[in-house]
Amino acid sequence: MDVGFGSLRLPHPVMTASGCFAYGQQFAAFMDLGRLAGLSTKGISPAPRQGNPLPRICETASGMINSIGLENVGTEVFLAEKLPYLADVGFSVWVNFFGEDMDSYVECARRLEAGRDRGIDVLEMNISCPNIKKGGIEFGTVPEVAHELTRRCLEVTQIPIVVKLTPNAPDVVGMAQAVHEAGAMGVSLINTLTAMAIDVRTRKPRIATMYGGLSGPAVKPVALRMVHQIATALPELPISGMGGIMSGEDALEFIMAGARALQVGTGNFAQPDIALRVLDELETLLAELGIEAVEDVVNCITRLPNEPAWQPTRPEN
Repeated sequence: MDVGFGSLRLPHPVMTASGCFAYGQQFAAFMDLGRLAGLSTKGISPAPRQGNPLPRICETASGMINSIGLENVGTEVFLAEKLPYLADVGFSVWVNFFGEDMDSYVECARRLEAGRDRGIDVLEMNISCPNIKKGGIEFGTVPEVAHELTRRCLEVTQIPIVVKLTPNAPDVVGMAQAVHEAGAMGVSLINTLTAMAIDVRTRKPRIATMYGGLSGPAVKPVALRMVHQIATALPELPISGMGGIMSGEDALEFIMAGARALQVGTGNFAQPDIALRVLDELETLLAELGIEAVEDVVNCITRLPNEPAWQPTRPEN
């Protein structure tokens, strides 16, 4: 079940996703955290954030919309109070981080460098969240800007950076190419799709900020398509795939599409130990299909005869 992801070697592909698993410790009563390959933390910013006003979550058909607003404790509290517990668990710790402008992204990466020898394996740079008003849209949709941001963050830390991409970009392959050329170790995708819901009785949106991010099984076909597009165009770039993973079969689909690591997200809200169920089901399914190693089926889906090859755009250096 072990799999390589850039400079990392994971015991298996199954992790939990940022924003859906708090700081990990909250789930310890429901599961053996040590069985996970790792987790991606709540998004961390240089200073603490209170997040968006209520209501900021609503259920939808086969998923949910959220507009949490990236509420978090900030780098200082995370390093002092959250990281020591995660480091003791013994799994791979990916710290999701973000800023409101390029300088604050760089400052956040610089501060988190202090955790390099204290348990942090990866900085997962979130350039894709649709529910903050500053920064994210441009960083997540313009390859040249993403390239520059990745390069600058890598200048202030020796921790590998994995860039979390948005499905709302017009050219997700071009975005992956841009951050790859800037030095990112890999990419994570997909984040949520921009969405809304309306209460017809009150004539008001169900989310206070009007729009939020759609996640869950509803986005899985989109996520699979984008993972496969990037894996086809950039087979050397490790991908952490997510978007509606609720079963071992879902997990194997992502692996076959090209993902080397998986992040279970929205399912945690309904079933706190779902990631371990996905892991067990994946192991059983691999045995049933006679697949001896996960890496044997990473990106095993071949292009259809008439499907054109992808031509990623390249940013100017």
